[in-house]
Amino acid sequence: MKTNHITTQHRILGGLYGSLVGDALGVPVEFAPREARQKDPVIGMRGGGAHGQLPGTWSDDGSLLLCSAESLVEKDSFDPQDMGERFLQWFELGHWAAHGLVFDIGIATRQSLLRIRHGIPAAEAGGCGLYDNGNGSLMRILPVVLASLRHADRVFASRIEQASAITHGHARSKMACVFYGLVIRTLVKGECAEKAVSLAQDTFKHLYTDTEELGAFSTLLQSDLSLQSEIHIHSGGYVMETLTASLWCLLNTDNFSDCVLKAVNLGDDTDTTGCVAGGLAGIAYGFDAIPPEWRLALPRQNELRELFAKFEQKFSSY
Repeated sequence: MKTNHITTQHRILGGLYGSLVGDALGVPVEFAPREARQKDPVIGMRGGGAHGQLPGTWSDDGSLLLCSAESLVEKDSFDPQDMGERFLQWFELGHWAAHGLVFDIGIATRQSLLRIRHGIPAAEAGGCGLYDNGNGSLMRILPVVLASLRHADRVFASRIEQASAITHGHARSKMACVFYGLVIRTLVKGECAEKAVSLAQDTFKHLYTDTEELGAFSTLLQSDLSLQSEIHIHSGGYVMETLTASLWCLLNTDNFSDCVLKAVNLGDDTDTTGCVAGGLAGIAYGFDAIPPEWRLALPRQNELRELFAKFEQKFSSY
């Protein structure tokens, strides 16, 4: 289904707000298994849970996404060092935390921010080991994708890879962020999810033809991803699980709410699966598709409105 009537501005706002909404829906049930969600599915904003937070509270996912958006708005050009330093401000001072409190952070992200604190350049701070492939760069990459749409394929991919490497420098994590970006790039144009994924598969294989890591993407590069049974869709903290689960949710729903609720109700790393799926669905269906009661549950409304207005004004012409 094409959605060409939605403006680029509303797609950008939909992606940014959608990421935060998906994150916030998942925060209270993070770490609980899928079986718990089958017995008690998430149907709207709730509080408490694993982190004891108020309804609408976003996690580290949302905070680092907001730091990324702020850097892109305030700097004249893409600046990984500035972005990394803003991440450190969040870690140390609660910058862009929902309520000024950092209550969750991934191991790889924490280690990379400590490296930046000790003088390692941000572009070199992300871990490069096989076990550094958590979803901590995928969850925050959307603003970089949206700010890079006008660039040719290889420059587009390079910017996304550089942004990933601030916290996650392994090729697999960087490539996962690029795949997500390629899907977003087509969704912004109003194409359906199926076409967006298909075009992303083709471009991705062209970009990484000779890359050893391509084998890790075999499931994502299959034409029948949407037909995978839910039992084979995992939703833990591994970057490939989050990316696959989020795309599967997009392909198997036809509106924003169903997509993000399906993502959260997969269980386990619910905030990040919800955040990544929320970004996809927000771009696909636009700002107006997000239930107002979910969006208005987010804290810091005036600050979000101001930041996102500046962001879409700067990048919507791309």
